[in-house]
Amino acid sequence: MEISWLENLLQGKRTPWFVAGLTILLFAIANLPWQLDDYDQAKQAFTSFEMIKEGHWFYQGTPQEYVATKPPLVGWISACLFSLTRSWDTAWRLPSLLAAIAISILLFRTASLAYGTIAGLIALSAFGLNLLSLRLATLVRTDMPLALVIFLIGLLIWRKIQKEETWKPRDRIYIFGLLTVAMLIKGPIVYAFLLPGIALFQWRTGRARPPGAPFQSRISAWSGWWPWIASLGVFLLWVIGGILFQPGFFDEVVMREFIGRFGETIHRPQPLYFYLPHLLHKFAPWSVLMIALAAFDLASRRWRIGVAFREMSPATFWLLCWTLGGLMVMSLIPSKRVDRIFPVIPPLCLLLAAPIGNIFRHEQLRTRVYRWSAVALILSILITGGYTVAKVIFGYRDHRDALVVFGREVRHEAEVHQWRYEVVSAKDEGLLLYLQRTHFIKPDRAVAEWNGGNLDALVAPTEEASALMRKLHDAALSQLKSNERREGQGRGYVLITR
Repeated sequence: MEISWLENLLQGKRTPWFVAGLTILLFAIANLPWQLDDYDQAKQAFTSFEMIKEGHWFYQGTPQEYVATKPPLVGWISACLFSLTRSWDTAWRLPSLLAAIAISILLFRTASLAYGTIAGLIALSAFGLNLLSLRLATLVRTDMPLALVIFLIGLLIWRKIQKEETWKPRDRIYIFGLLTVAMLIKGPIVYAFLLPGIALFQWRTGRARPPGAPFQSRISAWSGWWPWIASLGVFLLWVIGGILFQPGFFDEVVMREFIGRFGETIHRPQPLYFYLPHLLHKFAPWSVLMIALAAFDLASRRWRIGVAFREMSPATFWLLCWTLGGLMVMSLIPSKRVDRIFPVIPPLCLLLAAPIGNIFRHEQLRTRVYRWSAVALILSILITGGYTVAKVIFGYRDHRDALVVFGREVRHEAEVHQWRYEVVSAKDEGLLLYLQRTHFIKPDRAVAEWNGGNLDALVAPTEEASALMRKLHDAALSQLKSNERREGQGRGYVLITR
Protein backbone atom coordinates (compact mmCIF):
# COMPACT_ATOMS: atom_id res chain seq x y z
CA MET A 1 0.00 0.00 0.00
CA GLU A 2 2.78 2.39 0.86
CA ILE A 3 4.55 1.87 -2.45
CA SER A 4 1.31 2.13 -4.36
CA TRP A 5 0.42 5.37 -2.58
CA LEU A 6 3.83 6.86 -3.30
CA GLU A 7 3.58 5.82 -6.92
CA ASN A 8 0.15 7.41 -7.22
CA LEU A 9 1.48 10.58 -5.62
CA LEU A 10 4.14 11.03 -8.28
CA GLN A 11 1.96 9.95 -11.19
CA GLY A 12 -1.16 11.86 -10.17
CA LYS A 13 -2.26 14.47 -12.70
CA ARG A 14 -3.00 16.96 -9.94
CA THR A 15 0.41 16.70 -8.29
CA PRO A 16 2.27 18.99 -10.74
CA TRP A 17 -0.50 21.58 -10.43
CA PHE A 18 -0.35 21.40 -6.64
CA VAL A 19 3.44 21.75 -6.62
CA ALA A 20 3.30 24.64 -9.11
CA GLY A 21 0.65 26.46 -7.10
CA LEU A 22 2.48 25.92 -3.84
CA THR A 23 5.73 27.07 -5.39
CA ILE A 24 4.24 30.34 -6.66
CA LEU A 25 2.55 30.94 -3.31
CA LEU A 26 5.78 30.38 -1.38
CA PHE A 27 7.71 32.53 -3.86
CA ALA A 28 5.25 35.37 -3.32
CA ILE A 29 5.13 35.34 0.49
CA ALA A 30 8.55 34.05 1.56
CA ASN A 31 10.03 37.53 2.08
CA LEU A 32 7.03 39.12 3.78
CA PRO A 33 6.97 41.62 5.34
CA TRP A 34 8.71 43.33 2.43
CA GLN A 35 11.58 45.63 3.32
CA LEU A 36 14.89 46.73 1.83
CA ASP A 37 17.12 46.50 4.88
CA ASP A 38 19.21 43.42 4.02
CA TYR A 39 21.05 41.72 1.15
CA ASP A 40 21.85 45.10 -0.47
CA GLN A 41 18.26 45.40 -1.69
CA ALA A 42 18.23 49.15 -1.16
CA LYS A 43 21.14 49.64 -3.56
CA GLN A 44 19.37 47.77 -6.36
CA ALA A 45 16.03 49.47 -5.67
CA PHE A 46 17.67 52.88 -5.71
CA THR A 47 18.82 52.48 -9.32
CA SER A 48 15.28 52.50 -10.78
CA PHE A 49 14.14 55.09 -8.22
CA GLU A 50 16.90 57.44 -9.38
CA MET A 51 16.02 56.76 -13.02
CA ILE A 52 12.44 57.92 -12.46
CA LYS A 53 13.16 60.79 -10.07
CA GLU A 54 16.31 62.24 -11.64
CA GLY A 55 16.48 60.78 -15.15
CA HIS A 56 19.82 59.01 -14.68
CA TRP A 57 19.20 56.11 -17.05
CA PHE A 58 22.71 54.75 -17.65
CA TYR A 59 24.69 55.43 -14.48
CA GLN A 60 23.23 55.68 -11.01
CA GLY A 61 24.39 56.10 -7.45
CA THR A 62 23.57 54.43 -4.15
CA PRO A 63 21.71 55.95 -1.18
CA GLN A 64 25.11 56.69 0.39
CA GLU A 65 26.14 58.52 -2.80
CA TYR A 66 28.59 55.95 -4.07
CA VAL A 67 28.48 54.82 -7.70
CA ALA A 68 26.08 51.96 -8.42
CA THR A 69 28.15 48.95 -9.47
CA LYS A 70 25.60 46.98 -11.52
CA PRO A 71 24.66 47.60 -15.16
CA PRO A 72 21.22 49.19 -15.53
CA LEU A 73 19.03 46.62 -17.33
CA VAL A 74 17.04 45.36 -14.32
CA GLY A 75 16.68 48.98 -13.21
CA TRP A 76 15.21 49.82 -16.62
CA ILE A 77 12.70 47.00 -16.25
CA SER A 78 11.69 48.17 -12.77
CA ALA A 79 11.35 51.76 -13.98
CA CYS A 80 9.04 50.63 -16.80
CA LEU A 81 6.98 48.54 -14.39
CA PHE A 82 6.62 51.51 -12.05
CA SER A 83 5.37 53.63 -14.94
CA LEU A 84 2.68 50.99 -15.55
CA THR A 85 1.75 50.07 -11.97
CA ARG A 86 2.71 53.17 -9.92
CA SER A 87 3.82 50.77 -7.18
CA TRP A 88 7.46 50.59 -6.21
CA ASP A 89 7.08 47.26 -4.39
CA THR A 90 5.63 45.72 -7.54
CA ALA A 91 8.22 47.34 -9.80
CA TRP A 92 11.14 46.19 -7.65
CA ARG A 93 10.05 42.62 -6.91
CA LEU A 94 8.12 41.55 -9.99
CA PRO A 95 11.22 41.01 -12.23
CA SER A 96 12.65 38.40 -9.86
CA LEU A 97 9.26 36.74 -9.30
CA LEU A 98 8.50 36.50 -13.02
CA ALA A 99 12.01 35.16 -13.69
CA ALA A 100 11.53 32.49 -11.00
CA ILE A 101 8.19 31.43 -12.49
CA ALA A 102 9.69 31.36 -15.99
CA ILE A 103 12.54 29.10 -14.85
CA SER A 104 10.01 26.79 -13.16
CA ILE A 105 7.95 26.48 -16.33
CA LEU A 106 11.00 25.91 -18.50
CA LEU A 107 12.35 23.24 -16.17
CA PHE A 108 9.08 21.33 -16.00
CA ARG A 109 8.48 21.47 -19.74
CA THR A 110 12.06 20.60 -20.70
CA ALA A 111 12.45 17.75 -18.23
CA SER A 112 8.98 16.35 -19.05
CA LEU A 113 9.65 16.25 -22.78
CA ALA A 114 13.13 14.79 -22.38
CA TYR A 115 12.78 12.44 -19.43
CA GLY A 116 9.08 12.00 -18.68
CA THR A 117 6.40 13.68 -16.58
CA ILE A 118 7.68 12.37 -13.25
CA ALA A 119 11.17 13.67 -13.96
CA GLY A 120 9.56 17.01 -14.89
CA LEU A 121 7.74 17.05 -11.57
CA ILE A 122 10.97 16.40 -9.68
CA ALA A 123 12.81 19.14 -11.61
CA LEU A 124 10.01 21.62 -10.88
CA SER A 125 9.89 20.64 -7.21
CA ALA A 126 13.65 20.79 -6.81
CA PHE A 127 13.77 24.33 -8.15
CA GLY A 128 10.71 25.70 -6.38
CA LEU A 129 10.97 23.89 -3.08
CA ASN A 130 14.45 24.75 -1.85
CA LEU A 131 15.49 27.47 0.56
CA LEU A 132 17.69 29.42 -1.85
CA SER A 133 15.02 29.86 -4.54
CA LEU A 134 12.45 30.93 -1.95
CA ARG A 135 14.74 33.61 -0.59
CA LEU A 136 15.63 35.10 -3.96
CA ALA A 137 12.21 34.91 -5.66
CA THR A 138 11.06 38.34 -4.46
CA LEU A 139 14.28 39.93 -3.25
CA VAL A 140 15.16 43.21 -4.94
CA ARG A 141 18.28 41.77 -6.52
CA THR A 142 19.58 40.73 -9.93
CA ASP A 143 20.32 37.08 -9.09
CA MET A 144 17.06 35.57 -10.35
CA PRO A 145 16.91 37.46 -13.69
CA LEU A 146 20.57 36.57 -14.27
CA ALA A 147 19.86 32.91 -13.50
CA LEU A 148 17.02 32.93 -16.05
CA VAL A 149 19.23 34.29 -18.83
CA ILE A 150 22.09 31.90 -18.03
CA PHE A 151 19.63 29.01 -17.97
CA LEU A 152 18.27 29.99 -21.40
CA ILE A 153 21.79 30.01 -22.83
CA GLY A 154 22.69 26.67 -21.27
CA LEU A 155 19.35 25.21 -22.36
CA LEU A 156 19.96 26.26 -25.96
CA ILE A 157 23.34 24.52 -25.84
CA TRP A 158 21.71 21.45 -24.27
CA ARG A 159 19.14 21.21 -27.07
CA LYS A 160 21.80 21.53 -29.78
CA ILE A 161 23.73 18.70 -28.14
CA GLN A 162 20.66 16.54 -27.57
CA LYS A 163 19.46 16.89 -31.17
CA GLU A 164 23.02 16.64 -32.52
CA GLU A 165 22.54 19.82 -34.54
CA THR A 166 25.23 22.12 -35.83
CA TRP A 167 25.26 25.78 -34.88
CA LYS A 168 23.52 28.05 -37.40
CA PRO A 169 23.71 31.85 -37.76
CA ARG A 170 20.28 32.23 -36.15
CA ASP A 171 21.45 30.25 -33.10
CA ARG A 172 24.49 32.49 -32.75
CA ILE A 173 22.26 35.56 -32.85
CA TYR A 174 20.20 34.08 -30.00
CA ILE A 175 23.37 33.46 -27.99
CA PHE A 176 24.58 37.00 -28.66
CA GLY A 177 21.25 38.50 -27.57
CA LEU A 178 21.10 36.47 -24.37
CA LEU A 179 24.75 37.14 -23.52
CA THR A 180 24.19 40.87 -24.04
CA VAL A 181 21.20 40.79 -21.70
CA ALA A 182 23.28 38.93 -19.09
CA MET A 183 26.10 41.47 -19.48
CA LEU A 184 23.68 44.34 -18.88
CA ILE A 185 22.31 42.60 -15.79
CA LYS A 186 25.51 41.76 -13.94
CA GLY A 187 28.49 41.97 -16.26
CA PRO A 188 30.98 39.27 -17.33
CA ILE A 189 30.10 36.97 -14.41
CA VAL A 190 28.02 35.09 -17.00
CA TYR A 191 31.29 33.75 -18.40
CA ALA A 192 32.11 32.05 -15.08
CA PHE A 193 28.91 30.00 -15.22
CA LEU A 194 29.14 28.90 -18.86
CA LEU A 195 32.64 28.99 -20.34
CA PRO A 196 34.25 26.48 -17.92
CA GLY A 197 31.52 23.94 -18.66
CA ILE A 198 31.81 24.54 -22.40
CA ALA A 199 35.59 24.11 -22.26
CA LEU A 200 35.27 20.89 -20.24
CA PHE A 201 32.64 19.48 -22.61
CA GLN A 202 34.65 20.38 -25.70
CA TRP A 203 37.80 18.85 -24.22
CA ARG A 204 35.99 15.63 -23.38
CA THR A 205 34.23 15.30 -26.72
CA GLY A 206 37.31 16.39 -28.67
CA ARG A 207 39.55 13.64 -27.35
CA ALA A 208 40.30 10.64 -29.50
CA ARG A 209 37.69 7.97 -28.81
CA PRO A 210 37.51 4.32 -29.72
CA PRO A 211 35.02 3.21 -32.38
CA GLY A 212 31.49 3.04 -31.09
CA ALA A 213 31.94 5.68 -28.39
CA PRO A 214 28.63 7.40 -27.56
CA PHE A 215 29.83 10.96 -28.28
CA GLN A 216 29.76 12.16 -31.88
CA SER A 217 32.30 14.54 -33.33
CA ARG A 218 29.57 16.76 -34.75
CA ILE A 219 28.25 17.52 -31.26
CA SER A 220 29.53 20.87 -29.97
CA ALA A 221 28.67 23.16 -27.08
CA TRP A 222 30.62 26.02 -28.65
CA SER A 223 28.66 28.51 -30.73
CA GLY A 224 31.70 30.35 -32.04
CA TRP A 225 33.65 33.38 -30.87
CA TRP A 226 31.69 36.33 -32.18
CA PRO A 227 28.61 36.17 -29.87
CA TRP A 228 30.86 36.16 -26.81
CA ILE A 229 33.17 38.92 -28.01
CA ALA A 230 30.39 41.13 -29.39
CA SER A 231 28.36 40.96 -26.18
CA LEU A 232 31.46 41.79 -24.17
CA GLY A 233 31.97 44.75 -26.49
CA VAL A 234 28.50 46.08 -25.61
CA PHE A 235 29.32 45.80 -21.92
CA LEU A 236 32.69 47.52 -22.42
CA LEU A 237 30.92 50.45 -24.10
CA TRP A 238 28.95 50.94 -20.88
CA VAL A 239 32.16 50.63 -18.82
CA ILE A 240 34.09 53.10 -20.98
CA GLY A 241 31.21 55.57 -20.80
CA GLY A 242 31.20 55.29 -17.03
CA ILE A 243 34.96 55.84 -16.77
CA LEU A 244 34.76 58.92 -18.99
CA PHE A 245 31.59 60.56 -17.74
CA GLN A 246 30.78 59.25 -14.24
CA PRO A 247 33.03 60.48 -11.39
CA GLY A 248 34.21 57.65 -9.16
CA PHE A 249 33.18 54.93 -11.62
CA PHE A 250 36.69 53.59 -12.17
CA ASP A 251 37.48 53.30 -8.46
CA GLU A 252 34.11 51.91 -7.34
CA VAL A 253 33.18 49.65 -10.27
CA VAL A 254 36.38 48.65 -12.02
CA MET A 255 38.82 48.50 -9.11
CA ARG A 256 36.61 47.69 -6.10
CA GLU A 257 33.69 45.73 -7.51
CA PHE A 258 35.45 43.80 -10.29
CA ILE A 259 39.20 43.54 -9.64
CA GLY A 260 38.66 43.62 -5.87
CA ARG A 261 36.66 40.37 -6.05
CA PHE A 262 39.84 38.49 -6.95
CA GLY A 263 41.83 39.82 -4.01
CA GLU A 264 41.58 39.42 -0.26
CA THR A 265 41.99 43.01 0.91
CA ILE A 266 38.76 44.77 -0.14
CA HIS A 267 36.15 42.02 0.14
CA ARG A 268 36.17 39.44 2.92
CA PRO A 269 37.54 36.17 1.49
CA GLN A 270 35.90 32.82 2.11
CA PRO A 271 37.45 29.33 1.99
CA LEU A 272 37.55 27.34 -1.22
CA TYR A 273 34.88 24.89 -0.03
CA PHE A 274 32.47 27.67 1.04
CA TYR A 275 29.76 27.00 -1.54
CA LEU A 276 29.62 23.21 -1.24
CA PRO A 277 28.19 22.87 2.30
CA HIS A 278 25.85 25.80 1.73
CA LEU A 279 24.60 24.22 -1.50
CA LEU A 280 24.06 20.87 0.23
CA HIS A 281 22.10 22.63 2.96
CA LYS A 282 20.06 25.10 0.91
CA PHE A 283 19.26 22.53 -1.78
CA ALA A 284 18.22 19.79 0.66
CA PRO A 285 16.53 17.33 0.46
CA TRP A 286 17.23 17.31 -3.28
CA SER A 287 20.99 17.37 -2.74
CA VAL A 288 20.64 14.21 -0.65
CA LEU A 289 18.51 12.58 -3.36
CA MET A 290 21.12 13.40 -6.01
CA ILE A 291 23.90 11.87 -3.93
CA ALA A 292 21.77 8.77 -3.27
CA LEU A 293 20.93 8.31 -6.96
CA ALA A 294 24.57 8.78 -7.98
CA ALA A 295 25.76 6.27 -5.38
CA PHE A 296 23.07 3.81 -6.41
CA ASP A 297 24.01 4.14 -10.07
CA LEU A 298 27.72 3.66 -9.38
CA ALA A 299 27.04 0.69 -7.12
CA SER A 300 25.06 -0.96 -9.92
CA ARG A 301 28.17 -0.53 -12.10
CA ARG A 302 30.44 -1.90 -9.36
CA TRP A 303 31.84 1.59 -8.80
CA ARG A 304 33.41 1.81 -12.24
CA ILE A 305 33.31 5.56 -12.74
CA GLY A 306 34.85 5.37 -16.20
CA VAL A 307 32.03 3.13 -17.40
CA ALA A 308 29.46 5.58 -16.05
CA PHE A 309 31.01 8.45 -18.00
CA ARG A 310 31.32 6.41 -21.20
CA GLU A 311 27.66 5.41 -21.03
CA MET A 312 26.45 8.89 -20.12
CA SER A 313 24.57 10.68 -22.92
CA PRO A 314 26.16 13.85 -24.34
CA ALA A 315 23.21 15.98 -23.15
CA THR A 316 23.54 14.72 -19.58
CA PHE A 317 27.30 15.17 -19.68
CA TRP A 318 26.76 18.80 -20.72
CA LEU A 319 24.52 19.35 -17.68
CA LEU A 320 27.26 17.92 -15.49
CA CYS A 321 29.94 20.11 -17.08
CA TRP A 322 27.70 23.18 -16.88
CA THR A 323 26.99 22.70 -13.18
CA LEU A 324 30.44 21.67 -11.99
CA GLY A 325 32.24 24.20 -14.18
CA GLY A 326 30.32 27.13 -12.71
CA LEU A 327 30.65 25.82 -9.18
CA MET A 328 34.40 25.31 -9.43
CA VAL A 329 35.18 28.69 -10.97
CA MET A 330 32.98 30.58 -8.51
CA SER A 331 34.71 28.69 -5.68
CA LEU A 332 38.09 29.97 -6.89
CA ILE A 333 36.99 33.60 -6.51
CA PRO A 334 37.92 34.68 -2.94
CA SER A 335 34.88 36.94 -2.45
CA LYS A 336 31.88 34.66 -1.93
CA ARG A 337 28.24 34.91 -0.94
CA VAL A 338 25.67 32.11 -1.07
CA ASP A 339 23.28 33.81 -3.49
CA ARG A 340 26.03 34.29 -6.09
CA ILE A 341 26.07 30.58 -6.84
CA PHE A 342 22.34 30.49 -7.55
CA PRO A 343 22.64 30.19 -11.39
CA VAL A 344 23.87 26.59 -10.94
CA ILE A 345 20.54 25.59 -9.35
CA PRO A 346 18.44 25.32 -12.57
CA PRO A 347 20.91 23.03 -14.41
CA LEU A 348 21.30 21.07 -11.18
CA CYS A 349 17.53 20.46 -11.19
CA LEU A 350 17.67 19.28 -14.81
CA LEU A 351 20.64 17.08 -13.95
CA LEU A 352 18.57 15.53 -11.16
CA ALA A 353 15.72 14.82 -13.58
CA ALA A 354 17.94 12.96 -16.07
CA PRO A 355 18.75 9.85 -13.98
CA ILE A 356 15.21 9.74 -12.60
CA GLY A 357 13.84 9.63 -16.13
CA ASN A 358 16.25 6.86 -17.07
CA ILE A 359 15.63 4.79 -13.94
CA PHE A 360 11.88 4.93 -14.40
CA ARG A 361 12.33 2.98 -17.62
CA HIS A 362 13.58 -0.03 -15.63
CA GLU A 363 10.83 -1.94 -13.86
CA GLN A 364 13.14 -3.43 -11.21
CA LEU A 365 14.37 -0.04 -10.02
CA ARG A 366 11.05 1.79 -9.98
CA THR A 367 9.95 0.84 -6.48
CA ARG A 368 13.07 2.15 -4.78
CA VAL A 369 13.30 5.34 -6.81
CA TYR A 370 9.58 6.07 -6.37
CA ARG A 371 10.06 5.84 -2.63
CA TRP A 372 13.11 8.09 -2.57
CA SER A 373 11.61 10.70 -4.89
CA ALA A 374 8.27 10.81 -3.10
CA VAL A 375 9.95 11.11 0.29
CA ALA A 376 12.14 13.95 -1.03
CA LEU A 377 9.06 15.72 -2.41
CA ILE A 378 7.15 15.41 0.86
CA LEU A 379 10.15 16.52 2.91
CA SER A 380 10.74 19.52 0.65
CA ILE A 381 7.11 20.61 1.09
CA LEU A 382 7.40 20.32 4.87
CA ILE A 383 10.78 22.05 5.05
CA THR A 384 10.05 24.96 2.72
CA GLY A 385 6.48 25.38 3.88
CA GLY A 386 7.43 25.34 7.54
CA TYR A 387 10.41 27.64 6.94
CA THR A 388 8.30 30.16 5.02
CA VAL A 389 5.45 30.24 7.53
CA ALA A 390 7.84 30.61 10.47
CA LYS A 391 9.86 33.30 8.68
CA VAL A 392 6.77 35.34 7.86
CA ILE A 393 5.31 35.01 11.38
CA PHE A 394 8.59 36.00 13.04
CA GLY A 395 9.02 38.82 10.54
CA TYR A 396 5.74 40.46 11.51
CA ARG A 397 6.24 39.67 15.19
CA ASP A 398 9.68 41.28 15.21
CA HIS A 399 8.48 44.23 13.12
CA ARG A 400 11.08 43.78 10.41
CA ASP A 401 9.11 46.27 8.34
CA ALA A 402 9.26 48.93 11.07
CA LEU A 403 11.01 51.43 8.82
CA VAL A 404 8.58 50.73 5.98
CA VAL A 405 5.62 51.56 8.22
CA PHE A 406 7.40 54.60 9.63
CA GLY A 407 8.22 55.90 6.15
CA ARG A 408 4.64 55.42 4.98
CA GLU A 409 3.26 57.30 7.98
CA VAL A 410 5.71 60.16 7.53
CA ARG A 411 4.81 60.50 3.85
CA HIS A 412 1.13 60.55 4.75
CA GLU A 413 1.60 63.29 7.34
CA ALA A 414 3.79 65.29 4.97
CA GLU A 415 1.13 65.08 2.28
CA VAL A 416 -1.67 66.11 4.64
CA HIS A 417 0.25 69.06 6.09
CA GLN A 418 2.16 69.87 2.89
CA TRP A 419 5.49 69.62 4.67
CA ARG A 420 8.84 70.16 3.07
CA TYR A 421 10.98 67.47 4.65
CA GLU A 422 14.39 65.82 4.34
CA VAL A 423 16.23 62.85 5.86
CA VAL A 424 19.38 63.32 7.94
CA SER A 425 22.25 60.99 6.97
CA ALA A 426 21.69 57.46 8.29
CA LYS A 427 23.14 53.98 7.93
CA ASP A 428 19.83 52.41 6.90
CA GLU A 429 19.90 52.93 3.13
CA GLY A 430 16.33 51.75 2.69
CA LEU A 431 15.05 54.68 4.79
CA LEU A 432 15.68 57.03 1.89
CA LEU A 433 13.43 54.93 -0.35
CA TYR A 434 10.71 54.50 2.27
CA LEU A 435 10.54 58.30 2.50
CA GLN A 436 10.96 58.67 -1.28
CA ARG A 437 13.88 61.04 -1.16
CA THR A 438 16.85 60.90 -3.54
CA HIS A 439 19.54 62.15 -1.15
CA PHE A 440 20.36 62.20 2.54
CA ILE A 441 21.12 65.59 4.00
CA LYS A 442 24.09 66.32 6.28
CA PRO A 443 23.25 67.52 9.82
CA ASP A 444 24.92 70.92 9.33
CA ARG A 445 23.00 71.53 6.12
CA ALA A 446 19.79 70.35 7.78
CA VAL A 447 20.26 72.97 10.50
CA ALA A 448 20.91 75.70 7.95
CA GLU A 449 17.91 74.76 5.80
CA TRP A 450 15.63 74.50 8.85
CA ASN A 451 16.66 77.80 10.40
CA GLY A 452 16.42 79.42 6.99
CA GLY A 453 12.75 78.45 6.78
CA ASN A 454 13.18 75.96 3.93
CA LEU A 455 12.11 72.86 5.86
CA ASP A 456 9.04 71.95 7.87
CA ALA A 457 10.11 68.47 9.04
CA LEU A 458 13.19 66.32 9.45
CA VAL A 459 13.68 62.59 9.92
CA ALA A 460 16.75 61.85 12.04
CA PRO A 461 18.30 58.94 13.97
CA THR A 462 17.03 58.80 17.55
CA GLU A 463 20.50 59.11 19.10
CA GLU A 464 21.21 62.29 17.11
CA ALA A 465 17.84 63.95 17.62
CA SER A 466 18.57 65.68 20.95
CA ALA A 467 21.79 67.31 19.76
CA LEU A 468 20.17 68.28 16.50
CA MET A 469 17.10 69.86 18.10
CA ARG A 470 19.24 72.13 20.24
CA LYS A 471 20.39 73.79 17.02
CA LEU A 472 16.94 74.03 15.42
CA HIS A 473 14.59 76.95 16.00
CA ASP A 474 11.04 76.09 17.09
CA ALA A 475 11.54 72.35 16.73
CA ALA A 476 9.46 69.66 18.41
CA LEU A 477 9.39 65.89 18.37
CA SER A 478 6.44 64.33 16.62
CA GLN A 479 4.66 61.31 18.02
CA LEU A 480 5.76 59.41 14.91
CA LYS A 481 8.88 57.39 15.54
CA SER A 482 10.46 54.11 14.56
CA ASN A 483 11.76 52.11 17.50
CA GLU A 484 14.87 49.99 17.23
CA ARG A 485 14.05 46.63 15.69
CA ARG A 486 14.99 43.32 17.20
CA GLU A 487 18.09 41.34 16.35
CA GLY A 488 20.11 44.54 15.85
CA GLN A 489 18.67 45.08 12.38
CA GLY A 490 18.60 48.83 12.56
CA ARG A 491 18.42 52.00 14.65
CA GLY A 492 15.41 54.00 15.70
CA TYR A 493 14.31 57.21 13.95
CA VAL A 494 12.17 60.19 14.92
CA LEU A 495 10.26 62.88 13.09
CA ILE A 496 11.06 66.46 14.01
CA THR A 497 8.47 69.11 13.12
CA ARG A 498 7.88 72.78 13.77
